[in-house]
Amino acid sequence: MTRQKDAPNTGSVAFFVPCYNEEGNIGRTIETIICVMKNFSYPYEVIVVDDHSHDGTLAEAEACRQTWPDVSLEIIRNPTNRGLGRNYFIAAQRARAEYFMLVNGDNAEPPQTMRTILANLGKADAVIPYFGLNDTRTASRRIISRFFTFLVNFIGGHRLRYYNGPVLHRTENVRMWFAETAGFGYQAELLCRLLDEGISYLEVQVINSGRERGFSKAFTFKNLLSVANTLFHIFLRRMERIAFNILGPSPK
Repeated sequence: MTRQKDAPNTGSVAFFVPCYNEEGNIGRTIETIICVMKNFSYPYEVIVVDDHSHDGTLAEAEACRQTWPDVSLEIIRNPTNRGLGRNYFIAAQRARAEYFMLVNGDNAEPPQTMRTILANLGKADAVIPYFGLNDTRTASRRIISRFFTFLVNFIGGHRLRYYNGPVLHRTENVRMWFAETAGFGYQAELLCRLLDEGISYLEVQVINSGRERGFSKAFTFKNLLSVANTLFHIFLRRMERIAFNILGPSPK
């Protein structure tokens, strides 16, 4: 049964908070969002998607709902592990706000980064963060990230500085132009599709930080396969676009 959507609240933001075994982090992530939003007057909602955690993540998120009863906090518990990309689009379908933004459940997004992005709400269809000289990750992480960005730009024909992180989108764009990958490459595929559609965008430089507890789940064999799938889909769409420009639409 499809959930009926109310008209989006103008200027409102839905925060998608993915988590998988983030006990000790998820509560602080939610608290960070609440503290950041004290600087802004527009309404917001928090959508936590627990991707079948095996620790106390779900209980910690539920405790946050008791601690802040006035905050619109929805918790979705997956019966199986579905992956970050799929959960991103699940949350977008549930969102009631006009804008949609990822905030990772490992409490890695600094408050200043979130404030910088949110301060640009309404200035473009997508507000896209990048680190630039503010990148504090290890040298190996920076090299991998830059190589991935180079590949996406080369294959997709665009010129963004970064294709991951807490991009602030219009919710309707996320619903309409979803990516087909379930893993960490979903944002690159989504952004390429949206850029192909001619959306407006604004790139903003932000600071970054690492997780305080636990280990990153980005570099797994499953996610590497997902990134390869992302690049393949971006390549196919660009070839389709080139063919369309050369040959024109297919005859009816």
